[in-house]
Amino acid sequence: MSLAKISQLAGTGVYVAGDDVDTDRIIPARFMKCVTFDGLGEFAFYDERFDANNQPKAHPMNDPQFAGASILLSGRNFGCGSSREHAPQALYRHGFRAVIAESFAEIFFGNSITLGMPCLVMDGRDIRALAELIAEAPQSEINIDITAGQVGIADVTFPAMIPSHAQEALINGRWDAIADLLEGLNAVHATADRLPYMQKA
Repeated sequence: MSLAKISQLAGTGVYVAGDDVDTDRIIPARFMKCVTFDGLGEFAFYDERFDANNQPKAHPMNDPQFAGASILLSGRNFGCGSSREHAPQALYRHGFRAVIAESFAEIFFGNSITLGMPCLVMDGRDIRALAELIAEAPQSEINIDITAGQVGIADVTFPAMIPSHAQEALINGRWDAIADLLEGLNAVHATADRLPYMQKA
């Protein structure tokens, strides 16, 4: 099974400020009763975006200026809290294809990479500077170069870091471990056939 090689991404962005944005904020637990992840996108950041009567609140993701944004910016320790994989699934299904933050919770990071959704680390000052540029021109295209470790907008470029193992997995199309396993299924069967304890009686 061949996966897309993800070396560059482009899209508009939205800044959801704050540190320690946990997975319960990203996707409240009551929306996790689904059998599949389909439909989770509409509930991303739900309690911050809507009040008790399901009416929209003031939130960057509700602002028409940032409609269709595919790159999410935030602060330190993004995706902390419980290890629910529903959080990156909700963001991905909302339409995000990359997250830029000062740091990430490890499990959230891993679950995001498995979706082919890069998580890039940038200095907080650079994130805020990028957020200001987005606020000035919300439809400006952000370009992410995973190979070079850069994020650019207009004529401004910021350094962005992604661990080498995740970088290599993305640019070589090896970001989904299950797909890797399925691709090597013939080799798995061949090995099993050689093992005495796998032989049928």
